Amino acid sequence: MGQKVHPFGFRLGVIEKWSSTWYSENQYPQLFHEDLKIRDYLKRRLFNAGIARVDIERAGNRVKIVIYAARPGLVIGQRGTELEKIKAEVEILCPGKVISLQVVEVRYAELNAQLVAENIALQIEKRASFRRAMKRAVESAMRSGAKGIKIRVSGRLNGAEIARAEYVHDGSVPLQTLRAWIDYGIATSFTTYGTIGVKVWIYLCDIPPKEFTPGVAGVEDLRKIVREIEKKEHTVTKK
Repeated sequence: MGQKVHPFGFRLGVIEKWSSTWYSENQYPQLFHEDLKIRDYLKRRLFNAGIARVDIERAGNRVKIVIYAARPGLVIGQRGTELEKIKAEVEILCPGKVISLQVVEVRYAELNAQLVAENIALQIEKRASFRRAMKRAVESAMRSGAKGIKIRVSGRLNGAEIARAEYVHDGSVPLQTLRAWIDYGIATSFTTYGTIGVKVWIYLCDIPPKEFTPGVAGVEDLRKIVREIEKKEHTVTKK
């Protein structure tokens, strides 16, 4: 029987970087649990800001937290007041640590798989048609420059007695190609009939090994990367 491989784990060290960057010999379980608490708290606290990812770096007693948000203004607040509140609250979760927060804007939410999955899950909770929500997400992603997208929803769809799964697919999604930058997101919709799982795979572009810089996938402008790579490929073809 075939096994599903997580797209991020499969590409770690190739075109993806670790979301937690630190090492500890004696306190690994405690620090790992601390990371989980930080991520869970930020996702709940900043739900309306559209948190796509939270990266954590540690060095000694210093903890640097990078928040990738679709609406960074809600995280920062007026003159940084909201960010200071969040920092004080995170310091309670990490006693004795020096916390620094950085906010990075996710410029194209329609190309971020996690945000797309959460948006579909939210629409299903509001009793919208899951097929319509999936179709809109696919059209929006392809219009924004994605090379391919796949969406899977599973559970008691439309309140059916028997749970099932449905897919929507457009373009190509080469899951076994390491150089293919596949963004992956997962979300859960809580309905009166039970939970419905939403999974999203978005094929953004190919990142050639020579052009690869660790961590570029979470930082750079998506369209800029796609344009630069396609421009180089076009130039090589002409020669």
